[in-house]
Amino acid sequence: MPADRLSTTFAALADPTRRAILARLALGETSVAELAAPFSISPPAITKHLKVLQRAGLITQGRQAQWRPCKLEAAPLQEAAGFIEQYRQFWEQRFDRLDNYLQKLQAADKSQKEKNGRTSTKRK
Repeated sequence: MPADRLSTTFAALADPTRRAILARLALGETSVAELAAPFSISPPAITKHLKVLQRAGLITQGRQAQWRPCKLEAAPLQEAAGFIEQYRQFWEQRFDRLDNYLQKLQAADKSQKEKNGRTSTKRK
């Protein structure tokens, strides 16, 4: 069963090496050798990571003579960000409701303390 594009994007983003590659490509197009330089993994392993990113549509690889530059394709990231944004709004609404509840509790506590303070001064 073929995975949907969003699932493919999140699967590609699940690996820290692939996220680091995307972060490097956000600075501009570069060669596979330059992408592999900061990692202590084999060139075939880098190639596998690049293929995963290509299948997810997150990068493209061109050809200029001997040079095969990789380029970031941000559209799938925008789709993933849109998906996550829905849940950010969900949590923001939950936190707002929790904040309102805590403010009511604090107001009730303050009111009770003031009421107790007035009662204890009357008894003296």
